[in-house]
Amino acid sequence: MAADPLIELLFDGQCPDCGRRQVDLPDTLPEVGDDFDWDQRDYDGFRLFMLQELAARFPERRRWTPADVEVALVEVLAFALDQLSDSLDRAAAESYLETARRPESLRRLLKLIGYDALGLAKSLKQPPFDVTPPIADTRGDIERFDDWWLDHPEKMDQARLDGPRAIHDQHRMVTLADFETRLEEHPLVLRAHAWERWDGAWSTVHVAVIHWQPQLQPLGLDNDGIYSDEVWAASEAFHAERGFYLPARADQPSVRAVLYPYLEAYRMVGQEVVLEAALEVGIVMALSIQVDADYFQSEIRHVVDRALGTGPGGFFEPGRLRFGEDLWASDLYQALMVLDGVDNVCLNRFKRLGDRFPDQAANGRIILEGLEVAICDNDQAHPERGYFSLALHGGRKG
Repeated sequence: MAADPLIELLFDGQCPDCGRRQVDLPDTLPEVGDDFDWDQRDYDGFRLFMLQELAARFPERRRWTPADVEVALVEVLAFALDQLSDSLDRAAAESYLETARRPESLRRLLKLIGYDALGLAKSLKQPPFDVTPPIADTRGDIERFDDWWLDHPEKMDQARLDGPRAIHDQHRMVTLADFETRLEEHPLVLRAHAWERWDGAWSTVHVAVIHWQPQLQPLGLDNDGIYSDEVWAASEAFHAERGFYLPARADQPSVRAVLYPYLEAYRMVGQEVVLEAALEVGIVMALSIQVDADYFQSEIRHVVDRALGTGPGGFFEPGRLRFGEDLWASDLYQALMVLDGVDNVCLNRFKRLGDRFPDQAANGRIILEGLEVAICDNDQAHPERGYFSLALHGGRKG
């Protein structure tokens, strides 16, 4: 090791306060050669290097055997260095998302990028939080989750992929198309339409939506919510996965109350967004249908009601028709003529609900604009939501 410099004060003159400081610096240390291969990481590499070093230091010795004390010590040191090297590699691997193997390390790294795997599993009631642990199980949530990951390493690998994918997906609502796309991802929204309006001082984004079952919540988005178990479960999972607030179902939240936290989380700062409902236009129709001779009229009435109904695959299924989409008689003919047992269809009445609107059976087109959406629930309790009548001819009675 280099010695400390020697400092000395010399007083050569007559004045006792006048002196000079003299420092005797040590000699420069010689350069130490470094012939160690720092890429050595395993037992064989360490053992070979130390045996080569012994042979170079003691060239007069020609024979080295495993029974020699020096060789035994070399092998013991190589074994210890191999374990230390493996520990260093494992510790370094826990610092990266791609190579982390311990559950606590993976959880920590995922949380750094905003993906809380533990919190997500608890909110969605996924394993191991899908069942109540026995009383004898005193482990906390973190320990239970880590142990479950150790028993199911494939779930760790899935979280390793889901975390970066979640932060790279664009969810912000910037353009008008973003508002439409993001809102249609929500389980309660079937269709969305966005437009921008200048209010005199700034622009306001207006978004109109067709929600999941408008016949249960007509005329707006602020009525008490009536949701099916399936739709509400999908909404709970949607909000929990993204960490959004969801009102309690017992409070019967309106559609607007459910969608508001979603809009607030993804809209741009300073951008005002107004949520509106679609303008539902009731349609009135009268149809005459010629039934094939081999079919019963009751069968044809049933299949026509289903083809023009609001159920899955029906012509007036909520969300099938777009905002401002005109209603064409040719589309009705196409939907009915493909039914077995229907020989011919005649559209006798085709108009918007209301006496001030003329019959469009001759024109074959009902023009809709803006936020208007054609509806025809054919519900006697709600005739304002459209209805149709059927006159069946031919076929078999019954």
